[in-house]
Amino acid sequence: MILPLAKLGTLALKTFCKPIANQLKKEAGVHPKFRRFIVSIAQANHRITTNIQRRIYGHATNVEVRPLNEEKAVQAAADLIGELFVFLVAGSALIFEVQRSARSEARKEEARKQEIEAMKHREEDLAKELELLKQKLNEIEHLASKRGLSILNFRHGNMLKDSKPVAASS
Repeated sequence: MILPLAKLGTLALKTFCKPIANQLKKEAGVHPKFRRFIVSIAQANHRITTNIQRRIYGHATNVEVRPLNEEKAVQAAADLIGELFVFLVAGSALIFEVQRSARSEARKEEARKQEIEAMKHREEDLAKELELLKQKLNEIEHLASKRGLSILNFRHGNMLKDSKPVAASS
């Protein structure tokens, strides 16, 4: 049940973020200062990924990497910005959910601790009450033995099951 809801939530989040990411892509190429900034980021990203690919395939890495033309660099940087935005929103949602779950678990754990503590107090109260009842029973037995009454009648009141009650005389 949770997995389909998580997938649905992720899909909804991506669907919500895509138009915003696309708007960021459009705006990224329009402003001149920001355009220069993202072109430099795109060129650095291109150099790094090209060198990584060359190392993976065993080619020489000391060769100069040709820079992207400006339009390709703007497009690559805009795509990177759009993907970063989607990633940041999804990551933020994930962090929020983990924190919410942790708080929920902490509340449940606190409730369990309180319940256990209440049970311990109840057990202590019952033990004290039992001890008090034992003391009272001992006092009653002591008084009964002084008066010559049988202790068995107090301890085992149901011993005379077979005896029938005496009918009241009229």
